[in-house]
Amino acid sequence: MHSDLSPMAIDLRGISKAFGSVQANKNVNFSVPKGTIHGIVGENGAGKSTLMSILYGFYEADSGEIYISGEKTKIQSSTDAIKAGIGMVHQHFMLVDNFTALENIMLGAESGSILSSSIADAAKELTRLESEFGLRIDKDAQTDTLPVGQLQRVEILKALYRGAEILILDEPTGVLTPQEADQLFNILRSLKERGVTVIIITHKLREIMALTDNVSIMRQGEIVSNLKTSQTNREELAELMVGRKVRMDIDKAPATPKERLLEIKNLSVKDEYGINRLDSVSFDIHAGEILGIAGVSGNGQSELLEVLSGIRDCSEGKVVINAETITPTKHANPEQIRKAKISHVPEDRLKRGLVPAFSASESSLLGYHKHRVFNGLFLTNSSAIKTHCMDLMDAFDVRPKDPSLKSANFSGGNQQKLILAREMEQKPKVLLVGQPTRGVDIGAIEFIHKQIVTMRDSGSAILLVSGELDELMSLSDRILVMFEGRIVGEMMANEADETTLGLMMANALGKSDEKKEDISI
Repeated sequence: MHSDLSPMAIDLRGISKAFGSVQANKNVNFSVPKGTIHGIVGENGAGKSTLMSILYGFYEADSGEIYISGEKTKIQSSTDAIKAGIGMVHQHFMLVDNFTALENIMLGAESGSILSSSIADAAKELTRLESEFGLRIDKDAQTDTLPVGQLQRVEILKALYRGAEILILDEPTGVLTPQEADQLFNILRSLKERGVTVIIITHKLREIMALTDNVSIMRQGEIVSNLKTSQTNREELAELMVGRKVRMDIDKAPATPKERLLEIKNLSVKDEYGINRLDSVSFDIHAGEILGIAGVSGNGQSELLEVLSGIRDCSEGKVVINAETITPTKHANPEQIRKAKISHVPEDRLKRGLVPAFSASESSLLGYHKHRVFNGLFLTNSSAIKTHCMDLMDAFDVRPKDPSLKSANFSGGNQQKLILAREMEQKPKVLLVGQPTRGVDIGAIEFIHKQIVTMRDSGSAILLVSGELDELMSLSDRILVMFEGRIVGEMMANEADETTLGLMMANALGKSDEKKEDISI
């Protein structure tokens, strides 16, 4: 029992939760001191998000008790959680696209029946919160026009507007650039200084070490260890998460590039407003090498992948990809691209990687559903499709191993593993990969990296877009840096460092030393 003189912000006692035969949480005891930043780590499916969803009222525990600031509290809905001073920022933001930032923040928490006075009250309170916590946003901008770092600030302000004294963040940097992540860390430290208790669910052990006071490690639904962050390290945390020693570095031999499989010449793409999203981009990739693309999100990486995968047409230039030529007058759709032995792992798994309402077996053959093995004379061959999905799940350790489960019901990391398995299983000549390990746990990251290196060594050419600089530097053989749709730098990966890449990403190389000091890496 904790002293009533200094109660914990959160004290969960004996929490258990099962979904059918799956025991998501098993007799979990979890405490967080007030005014601290507490990390929760564990593999996909370890029970982290379920535990926090119980605390936020999305699920109700089968057994156990919840104490908030020393008081036993019954939380049966998110309304109960908000009343108890708990806010949650989800991995996939819960915002209305065509509402302004201010309208999203006040939605469901209006101060009265007259909308204009509610908006005025909300604007006044938002100004106070912005000033107190250093969370500046454009409150009148529609959220679908804001960059992802600003969207996250809107979500945090939404929780604070409702009086949150305990803030839960689920994979908060999964969609942020290194610069945006640094800004978020400063915000969270500011919240802590003002007495807010912060809980972070993350796979990124570097963030745990840099930001948290304490860390809890979950495995198979249980808390296996609670540690002071200052008394542990990344290697120990990885081993506790996975239950075995994990290699933190990537073991790969130097590349031996062979024939050219992808050639891009003066490629440009204009958006609907006539703005160049890609501006005269030229490079090539050879069989047996991994080419990494670095850049702050929104600098043309997404458009590059879309053109190469047949999703978007180019405006100028040409692409020769495994003997398939794409020009402004000669388009190639995704089906033609796949027939040319080019596979694509999209950056956004929910929008383009799978259909959330489809079963895992259906998502496991998206894009390849016309293959003869999956089709009978008149109907699809359900037995072959199920067997195919089970094989992919076995090969990539997708959990739970249930082909009939809806794609939406898998954790983000397991969704990602299913998509990677589907695309890699085709043994492509060229693999286009966007954010391969976004939201994936440490054990699965190790496995995915090994698979990508194995593909390179078997002769595939791999184009890798990642927001993780350490992933780019350790996995790539060469790195190109993009800024405002142009290639602004190139380095061999074994000569790259985070500072130089960060300066390139901000297009700041060669500028004054005073300017360099302003760049957040």
